[in-house]
Amino acid sequence: MASRVFWKGYLKLSLVTCPVGMMPATSDREKVRFRTLNSRTGNPVVARYVDSVTGKAVDEENEARGYPRGEDDLVILEEDELSEVALESTRTIDIDTFVANDSIGWIWYDTPHYLKPGDKVGEEAFSVIREAMAATETVGIARLVMYRRERAIMLKPCGKGIILWTLRYGDEVRNEDVYFAGITDEKPDATTLRLFEKLIEERTSAWDPAMVHDPVQEQLLHMIAARKKGRKRKAAALPGTPPPDNVVNIMDALRKSIRSEKPDGK
Repeated sequence: MASRVFWKGYLKLSLVTCPVGMMPATSDREKVRFRTLNSRTGNPVVARYVDSVTGKAVDEENEARGYPRGEDDLVILEEDELSEVALESTRTIDIDTFVANDSIGWIWYDTPHYLKPGDKVGEEAFSVIREAMAATETVGIARLVMYRRERAIMLKPCGKGIILWTLRYGDEVRNEDVYFAGITDEKPDATTLRLFEKLIEERTSAWDPAMVHDPVQEQLLHMIAARKKGRKRKAAALPGTPPPDNVVNIMDALRKSIRSEKPDGK
């Protein structure tokens, strides 16, 4: 079932403007979710904020937001102060910059959304913008207020529509060089590398969404269905990956792996 449009506005490039609608490209609505219950009564448990010192529940009207500036030292900000820095919501995606479509690393990608024309009249302008980006192998960069914050966004052609990705803020992406600094620059042995390439070729296949199915979700749904019928169904053990043996000779291990990938084992 198609997702409902949750945002309506305009896509603008220079003097060309068209109405658009946006929908989330992903969903976790189908995931099994549980509520915490009182096992004695079966009643749902209600969560409440509790004062960490007095141990007493805090009424909603007394809740405030604070920023830690030191140990046990918080700066309290009032709601009217926070509202002063809130950005006014904009309904126009004004593309002001284009970059090569392969120049933005995957780590900057945050949340995907589908963007489509808002009506039949705007389809022509929408299609021209989409096809122009596809022809020039570029993506558009703009800014938009989403989820109560201004976000940098990327617009990328996708079939008949456009994928709108929110991009992570600069302070959210950690520098990879810090984490990879201790890895040697030494190139692997050519023979060993060819064997690895052969192993990869043996395991290469076309992408299939079934590769990322959730076996735990399936087991939970079966258990819930059985419980609805008054039966208690024991979950089957899911296959796991055993810990690897200590590899003494990488070449022997590679040749063994390649042999195991062949149908006849030779």
